[in-house]
Amino acid sequence: MPDIQFSKYHALENDFIVIESRGRRLPKKSLQRLAQTICNRRSGIGADGVAYLSTSRKADKRIDIYNADGSWAEKSGNGLRIAAVHLSRKSRGKRRFVFETATSKDLVTLGRLTRQGRLATAELGRPDFRAASVPVKVKKPFVINMPLKTGPEALPVTCLSVGNPHTVLVVQSFDFDWQTIGADLEQAKHFPNGTNVEFVRVTSRKRLEVADWERGAGATGSSGTGAAAAVCAMVMLGLAERECEVVFRTGSLQVHWRADDDIIELTGPVQLVCRGIFPSR
Repeated sequence: MPDIQFSKYHALENDFIVIESRGRRLPKKSLQRLAQTICNRRSGIGADGVAYLSTSRKADKRIDIYNADGSWAEKSGNGLRIAAVHLSRKSRGKRRFVFETATSKDLVTLGRLTRQGRLATAELGRPDFRAASVPVKVKKPFVINMPLKTGPEALPVTCLSVGNPHTVLVVQSFDFDWQTIGADLEQAKHFPNGTNVEFVRVTSRKRLEVADWERGAGATGSSGTGAAAAVCAMVMLGLAERECEVVFRTGSLQVHWRADDDIIELTGPVQLVCRGIFPSR
């Protein structure tokens, strides 16, 4: 494998290394090994995942997400927004990009420059609450505020797909070991493909605080699809409006679950960290 040209970005400290195919798409196994190596925070560059861009007949680019542990993910809201900012820097300011993912085609539009970086809005498609679509193995067609036993006690959860699987829990505070619970839920037998986990504290109908456990990456600074899933779940529970500020420890993302077409819009900043060449090994 030749040396890898890369650019690293972060979206509220959810960091991705962007790699382009350069004409020849790398095999999945090579990308899995590369993600494990390059995302290592001690011996590599360090990141939550790799956003791999390749050619597409259906869109400007295809994007594949590989988590830090080498696992493949269907979609990343922050990864989409990061990829758009990356391509814009190379295309003399183009502001609209369509990406092909494993589950949809998603539009990303770039906005103004802020202290935290370039604002970017991604359309993430429609949420799907059907248990078979998440997927989650239960007898009922939907998992909405339903007790799910993964350890010594059953926890009330809401499960949905926003292009990738999510499990959402309402909490009163974050003063507990949510990371251990997140890790247990991620690998629970109910989820054949694993799940991302969001712990949500509702501070008002238009403001949510979220702690996120990402499948394949662990606790992250923020999560784009996690923010989207949190808002959609709280709307279904009658606890929030369709437009919300989603607050992570690193900053805020804006989510709008549009009423006219049910499309989710995700807006937040993206910032370039560095660019370089990663040597082949």
